Amino acid sequence: MENVSSHIDHRQLGRQLALFHQQEEGPGMVFWHPRGFALWRVIEDYIRKRMRGAGFAEIRTPQILARALWEKSGHWEKFADHMFAFTQDSAKEEEGCGHRMMALKPMSCPGHIQIFNADIRSYRELPLRYAEFGACHRNEPSGALQGLMRTRAFVQDDAHIFCTEEQIVPEVARFCDLLRAVYADFGFDKVRVGFSTRPLVRAGDDPTWDRAEASLEAAAKAAGLDYRVQPGEGAFYGPKLEFILEDARGRAWQCGTIQLDFVLPERLDALYVDASGARLRPAMIHHAVLGSLERFIAMLLEHYQGVLPLWLAPEQIVVASITPAQNDYAIEIAKAFVVAGFRVALDTRAERLPRKILDAREAAIPVLAVVGAKEAARGSVALRWRDGEQRTLPLAEATALLTPQALK
Repeated sequence: MENVSSHIDHRQLGRQLALFHQQEEGPGMVFWHPRGFALWRVIEDYIRKRMRGAGFAEIRTPQILARALWEKSGHWEKFADHMFAFTQDSAKEEEGCGHRMMALKPMSCPGHIQIFNADIRSYRELPLRYAEFGACHRNEPSGALQGLMRTRAFVQDDAHIFCTEEQIVPEVARFCDLLRAVYADFGFDKVRVGFSTRPLVRAGDDPTWDRAEASLEAAAKAAGLDYRVQPGEGAFYGPKLEFILEDARGRAWQCGTIQLDFVLPERLDALYVDASGARLRPAMIHHAVLGSLERFIAMLLEHYQGVLPLWLAPEQIVVASITPAQNDYAIEIAKAFVVAGFRVALDTRAERLPRKILDAREAAIPVLAVVGAKEAARGSVALRWRDGEQRTLPLAEATALLTPQALK
């Protein structure tokens, strides 16, 4: 990692590296450029692979739902001022729409319960795990907007587990193991945990909260978490564990969460059939590994100051010809790296090599693969890393050398 004493804000890095921009016509929204969306997809694909390996099935729920559902869940009472809501046009009344109130979703949990409720569930199906990259909207005050850190449109890596109360402890422990592995892969080795208890304004009665807090605390202890109690900071429907990451500058970022919920299954009438044929409420565990993908990308950019490790870089390798005479060989090498699974840029401009090296460095591309007359004659490639290391290798050896660093 490069020197971070002179800190650059993620918004400036976004412009310098051609990742994204924002403009007043889309307040709190993000325009992702090709390089930025490549980074987005790397992170999304990585989390998707991790969640699939942890037994989660990916789903997709609507972005617009009737206000009545949000009222029933309790989100309307809690978040109405921050929800984008509208009335359907009365001109559509003949189609059965009328003046029905609708709202963009600020979160995905009520939609996940609808999928759970779409069938009669048996205890044999539990735990049932759903995951979604949920596109959410919240009407944040304009003064609160801050680049990717606070937006009005964002994507959450939402996940929910429906399970019995006896399954809470092992499910939380499994997810804690997943969180530790993911954060380490992204370069965050210092993780603190907060245990957030019932807020003053909440849904559910005290006995329900007593059960939920006791169950989540037991799960946290079973997972070996060293946590700090945060009184009154739980969600309105249940207590939560918050995972706080420390970046290269020692700054703390609240990231993943685990929330235990006995309230929403009651409000939205979620049921399963137990071994005796009785209908019972499942426990619902809300999970997020990263939280908002936009905010996590901002964290990554500031943590690494834009100089991302090889596996995360939007473009991992730039293949540069020394003279136009090697352009065809450079194209051949670039194609070979693409076939091997790398994200590759090609620089065959009529520029001197020092210019190409500088441009690759300014774009924060981890590896420069230089091809000149000697490389073309030998079927090799000269690799240059950002730290100054250089090695000339046959293409197959170069690919084998880079692959372990490039994949997660």
